[in-house]
Amino acid sequence: MERIYLDYAASTPVHSEVKKAIMPYLDEKFGNAGSLHSFGRDAMAALDAARESIAGVLGAKFHEVIFTSSATEANNLVLRGIVRKLNADKGKFIKPPCRIITTPIEHESVDSTLSDLEAEGIDGVRLPVSREGLIDVAALKKSLTPQTVLVSVIYGSNVVGTIQPIREIADVVREYRKKIGGPYPFFHTDAAQALQFLEMSVNKLGVDLMTLSSQKIYAPKGSGALYISENALPFVSPVITGGSQEFGLRAATENIPAIVGFGKAAELICINKESEMERITGLRNRLWQGLRGPHPELELNGPEPGERRLPNNLHIYFPNHDLDELVVKFDMAGVAVSVGSACSMRSTRSSYVVKALGFDAKRASQSLRFSLGRPTTVSEIDIAISRILKLL
Repeated sequence: MERIYLDYAASTPVHSEVKKAIMPYLDEKFGNAGSLHSFGRDAMAALDAARESIAGVLGAKFHEVIFTSSATEANNLVLRGIVRKLNADKGKFIKPPCRIITTPIEHESVDSTLSDLEAEGIDGVRLPVSREGLIDVAALKKSLTPQTVLVSVIYGSNVVGTIQPIREIADVVREYRKKIGGPYPFFHTDAAQALQFLEMSVNKLGVDLMTLSSQKIYAPKGSGALYISENALPFVSPVITGGSQEFGLRAATENIPAIVGFGKAAELICINKESEMERITGLRNRLWQGLRGPHPELELNGPEPGERRLPNNLHIYFPNHDLDELVVKFDMAGVAVSVGSACSMRSTRSSYVVKALGFDAKRASQSLRFSLGRPTTVSEIDIAISRILKLL
């Protein structure tokens, strides 16, 4: 039986060209980028080239790109690093408690980190979102105070696919910062799901910090990146301390093979980006229509397919079908899907994101995420539809 993978939001296969780029750094070019001999210089040259690639995709400067082990670590570096620096400054700019504003539909690495910081006395604000998952920009304006150090809003939801008005949010934060005349607040977005589909120019978006992930764009797991603008760099302290790697913001020997793969994948993902987005959008719509037609009781969580939803995302409510049972049945039928974030799947808890949209726990426990990728074909979609309809 042909197995069909529809969980690309969780992880992607490594592109063949990415594999080729990585291989030398698993074998003859295995040096530590911190070493001064030729092996180390080869590794450092590869690290620099990958940083240039990521910076080029973002329209950023070389030193504004910091490599991490994952998007989760990058998000932690943003929240914990800003608070740590603020504490080190001992009230120079803001006296505690400082405020961090976010939403209830962020990735766990933002939401759980904020919960930890709240336990330490940080004022955390999670702005409610609409049924479609969109932030209310007017409510954001009202929530900004002179104590606010950070606003963090996910670019494209990893669960329900909602695309936030990032530029509009950035303008609000920047204007408030200008109004109060201090270095804060900064604006951060988790763009792990956005890189392969959406606008990524940091200048056009107006962001101060942006999180990226390698495993979402057909590169190996084990590498993430954080864009930190020059104006924000002095206000972030390292969370992992030790050596002076990554301009002193992230100690530890760099994972050169994964980083090389990340850089190559970032270049490749920009090739035919618009046409690939149209193709995947068409396949996504084909899947939704193929399931919804015979089963009009099915509903989407998040926006309707369109400009406000990631092209590869469907999060479907299956009334009267338990999600754990559905995931197992789908897998036995050769169709791989998920509840939502892979970071919470092992706990088998229903999606907190669906509840944040204003739905009850029952709906959250009967909803599944489908996410398509570059390898997805029309044939796979049609086979998946056929198998799922039989199960339903």
